[in-house]
Amino acid sequence: MSRPHFGLTGLAVMGQNLARNVAHKGFPIAVHNRSAEKTEQFLKEFGHEGDFTGSTDIASFVAALEAPRAIIIMVKAGKPVDDVIDALKPHLSPGDLIIDGGNSLFTDTERRLKQLTAEGFLFIGTGVSGGEEGALKGPSIMPGGSVEGYERVKDILTTISAQVDGEACCTYIGEGGSGHYVKMVHNGIEYADMQLIAEAYDLLKNAAGLSNEEIGEVFTEWNQGDLDSFLIEITAQIFQTKDPDTGGHLVDYVLDKAGQKGTGKWTSQSALDLGVPVTGITEAVFARFLSALKDQRVAAAPQLAGPSGTYNGDKSAFVQAVRDALYASKVVAYAQGFAQMDSAATEYGWHLNPGEIATIWRGGCIIRARFLNRIKEAYDTQPDLQNLLLAPYFRDAVAQAQEGWRTVIKVAVECGIPIPAFASSLAYYDAYRRAWLPANLIQAQRDLFGAHTYERTDKEGVFHSSWG
Repeated sequence: MSRPHFGLTGLAVMGQNLARNVAHKGFPIAVHNRSAEKTEQFLKEFGHEGDFTGSTDIASFVAALEAPRAIIIMVKAGKPVDDVIDALKPHLSPGDLIIDGGNSLFTDTERRLKQLTAEGFLFIGTGVSGGEEGALKGPSIMPGGSVEGYERVKDILTTISAQVDGEACCTYIGEGGSGHYVKMVHNGIEYADMQLIAEAYDLLKNAAGLSNEEIGEVFTEWNQGDLDSFLIEITAQIFQTKDPDTGGHLVDYVLDKAGQKGTGKWTSQSALDLGVPVTGITEAVFARFLSALKDQRVAAAPQLAGPSGTYNGDKSAFVQAVRDALYASKVVAYAQGFAQMDSAATEYGWHLNPGEIATIWRGGCIIRARFLNRIKEAYDTQPDLQNLLLAPYFRDAVAQAQEGWRTVIKVAVECGIPIPAFASSLAYYDAYRRAWLPANLIQAQRDLFGAHTYERTDKEGVFHSSWG
């Protein structure tokens, strides 16, 4: 067994699977976990799969690595990352590389990068997407920070990442905390995508009255076309799954309270700081908050008046309309996410390549989808594209879907079915396509009550008036 240059600490499921992935690809790797028992169990269960060197304490873990060392940390974001870094540093040498592979907040990554660079170490904040299966079989990897550090582990990261059309789903993202920022926006888009799919399910079930079997068939069919994506694929799979205890569909026994780990909220908070309207993502976050109010909703249900009708028209036409609404709203979610990344790059001095980001999201990650190829093509054709909705392909696709999109929202309102992500996506589209918005009245109000001034349409300058 050769002495490894690469090590991993943090052997929860993601860390275990990533370590196994590295070993499966022929790279020797040292592994460590805070609890020695977990390291020993890992080696007992998976040690035969590759060239592993196990250590039960930090000192022996670092000593097992050939200099210059590269260590990836796979622990929960926040203080646990700082704790591991602090435990590692006394045993490292200048020039050693630390990689944070968790879902860290990008500002934490920026802070750690500055501190570790000043202390003579290299640091990469790396987004890893794909869940447990992706970590094992090939995730999408988004490293940012030290270019020198990335070049040192580029061969490993590109080899273990997902591969699409002969291209690795891994590329250097950019400076500072940009790798974790891009992963954060990825997760925000994921929130929006999941909420849109859930709203489509609600409409198919409660407006169109489709059975679980029929809904599963619809999602299977949608996955054969432009909506082809990992999330649509697993949704179809969910509707084919029966509960072994009752024999009914398992999805019907899942409590309607959505959890979250905070990355969607971070995306919305950052968008507010930047002044970027990511309405679909933010509505998806709020929808999860609302779902968590289960007890309140149960108590309110018999008290609050509202329609609870169904759609009485052509069901097959309505299913197609829901498909169009889902596709158009999905385009808006990606358009907002890429606009946010562009604004962040300007704000923080990063050099992001949106076409490359779309390329590495095509495989391994949770939001992988067929139309990411179209996004890549859009940015390859027009690198300075301000908004994906202006790319000819997406402009025309949304125009074709628009009638169904509006029909679905109208039906949902009439039936009393909440569709915050669908509705906010259409509102964003309608606002973005209008040369005039009623914000002139808001500016007039602000000037009247607070002398906040305003600009005029007929001449240059800043003005304040005595209203009324």
